[in-house]
Amino acid sequence: MISETIRSGDWKGEKHVPVIEYEREGELVKVKVQVGKEIPHPNTTEHHIRYIELYFLPEGENFVYHVGRAEFTAHGESVNGPNASDVYTEPIAYFVLKTKKKGKLYALSYCNIHGLWENEVQLE
Repeated sequence: MISETIRSGDWKGEKHVPVIEYEREGELVKVKVQVGKEIPHPNTTEHHIRYIELYFLPEGENFVYHVGRAEFTAHGESVNGPNASDVYTEPIAYFVLKTKKKGKLYALSYCNIHGLWENEVQLE
């Protein structure tokens, strides 16, 4: 099962765990998901975060909503070789959803070397 391959941990001590922060403005929920907030994640051609996904599971429901996906595609590569460019994407994504419900926000991040990582927070 894929769930057996997903890792997690304390984002303050593990650079791969996505950090979820949000603010609610009425029905709008503005979410920021970042990898490497406390300990920066390498962002090189050889070692980088490829994408971040956000999901929402409303209280009382059985299935998650896929809110969105942010892909990071600039990792310093160029026609001159690995890390020969000065263009690197930072693994930070912003999402906005509209809901009156409470529930859980789940984030997944994918590192090209260390696989899938997850985190969750309660949405009040």
